[in-house]
Amino acid sequence: MKISGVDVRDLKKEYGTPLYIYDAAHLKNNMRLFINNFKSDKFETEVLFASKAFNVKEMVRTVASEGLSLDCVSVGEFFTALSVGFDPKKVYFHGNNKTPEELRFIITHNAGTIVVDNLMELVALDMICKELKKPVNIIIRLNVGISAHTHKFIVTAHIDSKFGVGYESEDFKTMMEVIEKSEYINFLGFHSHIGSQIFDLKAFEAALEKLISYCKDYKEPLVLNIGGGFGVKYTDEDKPIPFDVVSKTLIETCENALKKNNVSIKKLCIEPGRSIVGEAGYTLYTVGFTKKTPNKEYYFIDGGMTDNIRPALYQAKYDCDIVGKENEKRDHKVTIAGKCCESGDLIIEDYDLPAAQPGDLLITYTTGAYGYSMSSNYNKALTPAVVFVEDGKSKLAVRRMTLDELIEREE
Repeated sequence: MKISGVDVRDLKKEYGTPLYIYDAAHLKNNMRLFINNFKSDKFETEVLFASKAFNVKEMVRTVASEGLSLDCVSVGEFFTALSVGFDPKKVYFHGNNKTPEELRFIITHNAGTIVVDNLMELVALDMICKELKKPVNIIIRLNVGISAHTHKFIVTAHIDSKFGVGYESEDFKTMMEVIEKSEYINFLGFHSHIGSQIFDLKAFEAALEKLISYCKDYKEPLVLNIGGGFGVKYTDEDKPIPFDVVSKTLIETCENALKKNNVSIKKLCIEPGRSIVGEAGYTLYTVGFTKKTPNKEYYFIDGGMTDNIRPALYQAKYDCDIVGKENEKRDHKVTIAGKCCESGDLIIEDYDLPAAQPGDLLITYTTGAYGYSMSSNYNKALTPAVVFVEDGKSKLAVRRMTLDELIEREE
């Protein structure tokens, strides 16, 4: 099996397993689908990569080279971007509980836009701006009350969500009063994000139309950010909408809603994350022992929930193959289990595969989002290496953690 012209068996020999593999050409193509189709002659547009999906230096360099902006949700993500020379003015900084130290850091390092989540944050931000005598651009995260049909842990816009404020709420009214009085807060517009792994564009259309309806209350054209959450294909059950169709539909919806409401906006933004990196990523494992019980057959791998927590956390499903046996008869219904000391450390359950032997390689698909970024050192597991492949060549992006590095911060 080859990815972008590189045999995964050669990657195993050079980098070991578990191993995160990214198809760089696939990444860039996804970025270009958004950039080239998310355009309008009636307002500015901006595509932000939601870096929580996958934030390492090489990824940020790729984002910069393709002309995208960046969505950061922590000082760590922002610092990673700064470390490779990413333009801080192209960063939108999110978070529902930004600490004073974080706010000072992002202000002094000139983050382009702060996405303000709540009233207390805005008051704290105003005080810090006065202290530093530095103005900031903000957009306010609104809870538009639209629930997408997805897992309850990744729905972010229902009425009791921890994110955002309601437009009709007293907190929002007070926030606008704080902005009116502030010398340093430059209010640009609104942000909304309704959830993740969404396949129904109607949810995005409804959220966007709601944001646009608010624009009638303001004299100056606003910046609107509709967030991300566009679905990808993990298994054949998933039916994602092509990213060019997503982009064009959002533009068309926005243009129609602006006309209907007789308003204009300055800019429309989107924040694809998983949709850019998800299907471009793979995780390669080595099969260890196999085991049969009265009702199950297991293939044990040298990774597990420490490199992919999503099956345990979200009951996420994946497809996989035994490398070199992709076309052999799938006559074993097996469960792919990790090596953590947890009964729930299962990557894929009851899946049809060929017979496997110790030393075989198993590859899982669509692990580019929230694999590395949610990885852990539970059971003192070592964080896997990350490689980018393109045009028959591989490039190490993150080297495998060593045992010394695992304990270097311990006293």
